[in-house]
Amino acid sequence: MCKILSVSVQRANPAGNITLYVLDHVAPEERPRITAHLMAQKELHAEQIAYCCSPMMGGEGRIEMAGGEFCGNAARAFAMLLQQKKQLPTNFSLEVSGCDHLVQVQVEGDKAQAQMPLPKWVRTVKEVDGVLVHLGGIAHLVVKREPSEEFLNQMEGIFQGIPSLDAYGVMFLTEPEGTMVPLVKVPAAHTLVWEGSCGSGTLAASIAMSIHKVDGTFSYSWKQPSGTVEATIEKRDGHVIAARIGGLVELDEPIIVDVGME
Repeated sequence: MCKILSVSVQRANPAGNITLYVLDHVAPEERPRITAHLMAQKELHAEQIAYCCSPMMGGEGRIEMAGGEFCGNAARAFAMLLQQKKQLPTNFSLEVSGCDHLVQVQVEGDKAQAQMPLPKWVRTVKEVDGVLVHLGGIAHLVVKREPSEEFLNQMEGIFQGIPSLDAYGVMFLTEPEGTMVPLVKVPAAHTLVWEGSCGSGTLAASIAMSIHKVDGTFSYSWKQPSGTVEATIEKRDGHVIAARIGGLVELDEPIIVDVGME
């Protein structure tokens, strides 16, 4: 007999990167079925699922993405969710899967910012005139070309060569300047999504654009299919030493979703 599990879910819209937060505690072994069910609900238009968990490092809250990856957009939207729920100050810290330290966030009005992981390395990919940015559990190839799922398939080899990736994607920079289309794959969640916006991809594109800059603070704004995300990076001696992303966030009221479980 199939049992029904009712879970409380809150939908967030950080610049079009629609994220569903499962507010109830859910055992890891139950998450794949819940993730598949929520992603299949077309009326929710979900691009990714985040599970709210008990903090492990002293943060105000913790989320674990369905694929175990780090997500900047999910982090900053979660920041707004937490601030409203717990009446937190403007600046505080939280925890996100794929990141081994506290993430500093800032919420002001209808905008939220999140600290981003620093790149492990940045490499040019001459054969496609691109830049590959490794951000830890996630990596992105930044290219100036027409968006194509076939292109990501052709590039699978360069991602397979990076150990311990939770997710990866291609950031297609298109005309006019400052416009980007993100395509992201999360193998553990069995998803390949043309995202409305991508936080880590925004950072990767900004790093790629500043690859020849040595020192200073550089800000970029990337218009994506469903919204605009801003990134600011600080460089010293050619290395990124600080990074954050920000932009608008909208939150819906929580709802209850019934999921059939075996």
